[in-house]
Amino acid sequence: MKLAFSTLGCPGWSWDEIFATAKDLGLSGIEIRGVENEMYAPAIKAFQPENREKNLEKLKKAGMELSMLTSGACLGMSGNFEKYINEAKEYIDFASVLGVKNIRVMVSPVAKPEPADLIQAKKLYLQLCDYAEGKDVSVLVETNGLLANSDEMKKFMEGVPTTTGGILWDIHHPFRYYKEEIAKTYRNLSGWVKYVHVKDSVMQNEAVNYRMMGYGNVPIFDALQTLQNDGYEGYVSLEWLKRWCPDLQEPGIVFSHFTSYMNFLLNQIK
Repeated sequence: MKLAFSTLGCPGWSWDEIFATAKDLGLSGIEIRGVENEMYAPAIKAFQPENREKNLEKLKKAGMELSMLTSGACLGMSGNFEKYINEAKEYIDFASVLGVKNIRVMVSPVAKPEPADLIQAKKLYLQLCDYAEGKDVSVLVETNGLLANSDEMKKFMEGVPTTTGGILWDIHHPFRYYKEEIAKTYRNLSGWVKYVHVKDSVMQNEAVNYRMMGYGNVPIFDALQTLQNDGYEGYVSLEWLKRWCPDLQEPGIVFSHFTSYMNFLLNQIK
């Protein structure tokens, strides 16, 4: 398994700071969800034509890559879904240009379950999978919202092409919002998981309280063991929600702890 962090966790950092930290920590990848004040990946300065070759070469020399472009496209929401489809298509095209293998889409914009049109979402998702054909990019749908219910996700993935479709398994959401055991979740998702998000939390006063890895009760080790047993070799990426929750601990501390803690766990399951 390979380790990465999402730039969602360091909203105040420049690209050079992000790169330097990931390199110093020995990570394999960097997941792009905003850099400084720019959330839209195709507009990030570091990846514009005048900077792109230099920064991609630096990643390559450091033995790293961009592990995913994480879009904000929500396919199950009512209203103007065309903007979400257009965003996802632009992410697919940009990922192809950068050589990034994965982009993320969702059914709804928040992690906890909320109303969403899964029929519409499935229709649009299949369109995106077709659009990605031949571009060497997988369109990954996240286990968030109603699709954090792995029974629903299993049904959702029926008929999806394996070449361009796949699941981003956020370990936190099925456990936290549907009280699923890891074994059940993975039984339903097995064969589709192409990327993994991790974060830790506890419940306080019926609200999610995010914690650094190992300070909550999300069964991260069980998930890693399950992935290892199934031969998973993809990314496990920390999604630290600092951009949305400014009071969370600072990224320099959190990223270092994440790397040490995950390497410790991975060493236990070898």
